[in-house]
Amino acid sequence: MSVTIPDGENQYIEFKSEKVKAMSLAEEIVAFANSEGGEIWLGVEDDRTLSGLSRSYEEDVMNICRTACIPPIQPRYEAFEAEGCQIARIQIAGGKDKPYYTSRNKYFIRVGSTKRVASREELIRLFQVSGAVHYDIFEVERAKVSDLDLGQIGQYFTRYHISFFDEPEEERLRLMTHTDILSEKGKPTVAGLLIFGLAPERLLPQSGISFAHFVGDELAADLLDKKTITGSLPQQVGSALAAIKANLRVPSTIVGAKRVDAPHYPDRVFRELLVNACVHRNYSIYGSNIRVFLFSNRLEVISPGRLPNTVTVEKLSVGTSFARNPTLVRFMENLGYVDKLGRGLPMVWQEAKKLGRQVQFAENGEEFKVTLYFARSQI
Repeated sequence: MSVTIPDGENQYIEFKSEKVKAMSLAEEIVAFANSEGGEIWLGVEDDRTLSGLSRSYEEDVMNICRTACIPPIQPRYEAFEAEGCQIARIQIAGGKDKPYYTSRNKYFIRVGSTKRVASREELIRLFQVSGAVHYDIFEVERAKVSDLDLGQIGQYFTRYHISFFDEPEEERLRLMTHTDILSEKGKPTVAGLLIFGLAPERLLPQSGISFAHFVGDELAADLLDKKTITGSLPQQVGSALAAIKANLRVPSTIVGAKRVDAPHYPDRVFRELLVNACVHRNYSIYGSNIRVFLFSNRLEVISPGRLPNTVTVEKLSVGTSFARNPTLVRFMENLGYVDKLGRGLPMVWQEAKKLGRQVQFAENGEEFKVTLYFARSQI
C-alpha cells in the first residue's frame, strides 16, 4: 500500500527513525494521548527523508503501548511502502482516560511539533478532564475569610434553617469548612470565593466576563458597547444578562394602535448560557475571561477549557450533563441557578428551534463556544 508522507512535523505529526528508543516512543505516544491525538511515522527522519524499516515493529509498538504507557493505550498500526522503503504510521487518538504517563512516572503533552513534560497547571487540567481532581475545591492562595461576604453566606444557610450569625465563630467556621466554602486550613476555596467573594477578581483575575457588542457580524467591526463584568458568579450572571438585554432589540410590529413583539428568545435562554459558562469553565486557565460577543446575527459565549471526558458536542443538545466544578454546581443549584438534570442546553436548543433558528456548540482548542443565532432584526 502506498501513502503520501505529511509535509512536516506539527502538533499532530511526528517523524521517528527506526533507531528510536522504546521509552522515547512511549513518551511521544503519551504526549499525543494527553493532547488531541496524532500520528507517529516510523522510518521517516526529522527532515522528511525516508530511512525505512528493516522489519515490522507492530508487535513492539503494541507492547510499548501496553507496558510503558499508563493507562494502556490502543494505537492503530499501519505499514506502507514509499519510494522503495518500508515505513509505518502509528495513529494515537486523544485519550479518554487522561492523564496518561510513562512507566517512569512522567506526564507529557504535545506543544506544537514537540513534546514536553506537563507543567503543574497543565497537569491539573489533565486531572480535571479525567474527573480525578476538581479545581473548584482548591484553596486560594492569599485569600482570607475577610474576603468573603458573610452576609451572603448567612442568607445561604438560612435556606437550610441555620441561623448562621447566632452561632459562635468556631461553629461558623466549621459550617463553612464542611460545605467547602473554606478548605480544611481555613482558607476560602475557589468555589467559595467565586460564589461568596466580595471581590473575587482581585485574587482570581481569570474569573470575570468580557462583554462586547459589535456593529455587524464580524470581530473586526466597530464596537457599540464593551465592559468587563466582575464580582461573584451570581452578580456576574445578573450583570451580563442586563448587558445583553440592554443591547438587544426585540423585533415588533404595530397592529392597530398597539405594538406587538415578534417571537424572540426568552431571558432564560441567555441566563442559561451565562450560568453554563460560569459554572463549567476551567478556572485553572489563567488570563482568560469568559467572553460574550453580541453581533447583528448572533450571540457567542466562549468559555475557557475543553469539554471533560466522555462529553461530546453532539451529546450536549440531548441533555448530557457534566460537572467540571461540582462544588460550584452544588452552590449554584442550591441558589436556584442550575438544574443538575442537564436540561439547560436542550432548552436553549428547543427555544432556538421554535424560532426557526439554530444553536451551535463547538470545541476549539482550549475553548468551548456556544453560538446562538437570532431571528432577523433582533439587533
